[in-house]
Amino acid sequence: MTQIRVRYAPSPTGLQHIGGLRTALFNYLFARSQGGTFILRLEDTDRTRFDQSFVKNLYDTFAWLGIAWDEGPDRGGPAAPYIQSERTELYRLYAQQLLDSGKAYYCFCSACRLEELRVAREAAHASETGYDRHCRALSVPEAAARVAAGEPHVIRLKIPLGERTEFTDRLLGSIAWNNDDVNPDPVLLKSDGFPTYHLANVVDDHCMGITHVLRAQEWLSSTPLHIMLYRAFGWTIPEFCHLPMVLGQDGKKLSKRHGSTSLDEFRRNGYVPQALINYVALLGASYKEGTDLYSLDELAQNFNPDKLNKAPAVFDYKKLEWYNARYIRMNSDDALASLALPFAQAEGLFGELGASPTPDQKALLSAAMPLIRERVSFLAEIPAKIRYLFIDPVIPAPEEFFPKKATLQTTIALLSLAQTMVPPLASFDEDTASEQFVKETAQRAGVKLGDLMMPLRVAITGSRISPPLFASIRLLGQTKSCAYVNRALSYLCAVSATE
Repeated sequence: MTQIRVRYAPSPTGLQHIGGLRTALFNYLFARSQGGTFILRLEDTDRTRFDQSFVKNLYDTFAWLGIAWDEGPDRGGPAAPYIQSERTELYRLYAQQLLDSGKAYYCFCSACRLEELRVAREAAHASETGYDRHCRALSVPEAAARVAAGEPHVIRLKIPLGERTEFTDRLLGSIAWNNDDVNPDPVLLKSDGFPTYHLANVVDDHCMGITHVLRAQEWLSSTPLHIMLYRAFGWTIPEFCHLPMVLGQDGKKLSKRHGSTSLDEFRRNGYVPQALINYVALLGASYKEGTDLYSLDELAQNFNPDKLNKAPAVFDYKKLEWYNARYIRMNSDDALASLALPFAQAEGLFGELGASPTPDQKALLSAAMPLIRERVSFLAEIPAKIRYLFIDPVIPAPEEFFPKKATLQTTIALLSLAQTMVPPLASFDEDTASEQFVKETAQRAGVKLGDLMMPLRVAITGSRISPPLFASIRLLGQTKSCAYVNRALSYLCAVSATE
């Protein structure tokens, strides 16, 4: 049995995005499910848009996601090199092979002539598009002489006319194209010696032993041309599987207008990599019935290309948020603190922006996780919710301290009473004792429990809505908690003195 070999072959001309992740992920899962090989290849022949920063983004992104390839530019392998710009001599060799076999020809048409052709056709409202095969009839000796004379040229594929190209797609079934409807005699090798996408893609897939091509449906129209190239070379054609598009909820192709699409944005916004992988793996695919949460290994064990859906997948940000919240809650305190650490550093929770925590601060960060685990959907939300544990909270407007229908003087009295509760609250080991103590204090004073808690909560956390108050006081400790309350009382009393 032939070993399965698949590849993810991005063009490093932009940031990695959701569509690219799904293509890479499905190839990865298919390889792992079959005991095959997953290859990364960089298709960098578009030198005008290439940028090394996009290569770094690709490596960083997949390292963050925990998806590793078996062969690639950074790992090597038997089919190296895995960067197309390092394989140009190979493409020239194979282009020459097509010339020698009469399956391709030299074209000397200038850009100016091609533009004149386009304009003339538009003026005549002609139905023809693309190249007019002007140089197809040149004799081999004449073409060779013009090349030897240094005349600029490209190499074009000689499309077999009057025929049909048929193939079976793993997902879409039988597909047939009339060759006359395919892009007329496309360029294989450009005048600068670099290959076009089509030549490089087919040569690389053959030389790297790719057995299955799982790629987005936007490449479906290129497949007949690729099959013609395989046949022109006399090579075995891999099995194709064109994945349905990913759409926004408005039914249009997923783009920035729908929200985050680059994986960098999802990372900055506090998505957990496991949640992103889990959700994207389900876009257009089925696994075990009744199961929503999968590890990467479980996805690989259950992936089956025959369970892919033909219909476009709709990207639902709310559903992804649900997954993200679930994965956040599944983490241990230490693991969640590690995930939250870069966001806390970026917000300056440990001193200057980007500063690393001291051992005590690191311990406090882990200890704070139970307070917010059920209250956040994104890692980026965590720093704001626990900021008061590390940095003195900003004192809000006096009205923020007021219980419903309370006056300033009433609030001062309530906070003064709460001040006496702080030392015992800081010493209790759990919430049950704290709740009982506060209830008894409120009953003895003849005040509502909620009225007593409100100004204390704002004094401790700086907000009317916060993580659990009793646990917050325990984490802050008696000294700091008392300092927060004393500061708030002094502020309210100073406001009262000016009225």
